[in-house]
Amino acid sequence: MGSSAATPGRGSLCFRVVRTLELRTETKSALIEITDDVARAVNGTAGAAVLVYVPHTTAAVTINEKIDPVLLDDLDRALVTVAGDPGAFEHDDEDGPNGTSHLRSTLVGPQLLVPLRDDGTLALGTYQGIFFCEFDGPRDRRVHVSVLQ
Repeated sequence: MGSSAATPGRGSLCFRVVRTLELRTETKSALIEITDDVARAVNGTAGAAVLVYVPHTTAAVTINEKIDPVLLDDLDRALVTVAGDPGAFEHDDEDGPNGTSHLRSTLVGPQLLVPLRDDGTLALGTYQGIFFCEFDGPRDRRVHVSVLQ
């Protein structure tokens, strides 16, 4: 995990530090829980919230239930149902015809915001986890984590 100093934002919003999580995905499509990694990146830092951002156009990040792994398979299958036919897209670049991957990442989204408690811990619900969503793997990926002041 690397980090770099960030410049203060405009107004009262300030990013103190951007920490980068590095992942290697092993399959074409997967939802990978990163809750503990995000918590370690925050490491009890005081702030209002943490921004979790994926700088990739064929990946995303979401919050969902972390208790039942079957749910993750269900979500993955649902996204295939919604955007599963590669032949339905004209997009074809150096990575191949991956228009479905771009659509899935657009539907899920590249960022999320999690409030922080006074002690700097993630204010997630009992069953909630943070998941990195791979839609065009296997690849080396990054997730940026920033505490908002």
